[in-house]
Amino acid sequence: MPTEHLFATGAEAAADIAARIATILSVAIAERGVASIAVSGGRSPRPVLEALSAADLDWSKVVVTLVDERWVAPDSADSNERLVRETLLQGAAAQARFVPMKTDAADAYAGQPAVEAAIATLPWPLDIVLLGMGDDGHTASLFPEGQELAEGLSSTALTIAATPPVAPHQRLSLTAHAILQSRHIFLQIGGAGKKAVYDCALAGGPVEELPIRLALLQDDVPVEVWIAEG
Repeated sequence: MPTEHLFATGAEAAADIAARIATILSVAIAERGVASIAVSGGRSPRPVLEALSAADLDWSKVVVTLVDERWVAPDSADSNERLVRETLLQGAAAQARFVPMKTDAADAYAGQPAVEAAIATLPWPLDIVLLGMGDDGHTASLFPEGQELAEGLSSTALTIAATPPVAPHQRLSLTAHAILQSRHIFLQIGGAGKKAVYDCALAGGPVEELPIRLALLQDDVPVEVWIAEG
């Protein structure tokens, strides 16, 4: 079962997540000389990444990548890379090595082999994978009823190109295999709606129905969940 951290507000949860991440990255640097993290995009992680950028770490020994990315230009408002560069990779944290998930290829499917090769250069296992969850229970770009979902759940590759069934833009995403090749999985939940989806996922059922179950219903990697009521 996941370890749950309950907070009244998203801001309080974000500060606690950032502090927990900084501690783990610091220990990793001390023990192995390098630390690694994959982060999610969207609105919820923004305050976490902003707080984490101020952490007192040897950022030159930190490797940062994404859980998933929309196949858009890096300066697009929809780009997760842009979010990370504007929030996390600021000040001293700009010294971190960032491994993007977007290339100049025409589409995500053509770009996947190069992204796979780049992600393979990371210091596996990753220290932390910071996941988000959609209202439909998707995580990374593994969507219920997505045409690539079965492959994303079963492939031994680290990445997969995907076309969401509803959301715009092709995606490049970590696979379930990659997510579970980590030392820690963190999940951020905010609001009553997502809490209800989370509770349903935790109650059990097919991973294909609510892909976040790939993280919640396993015991190989410790999972911590931050739940904000507001």
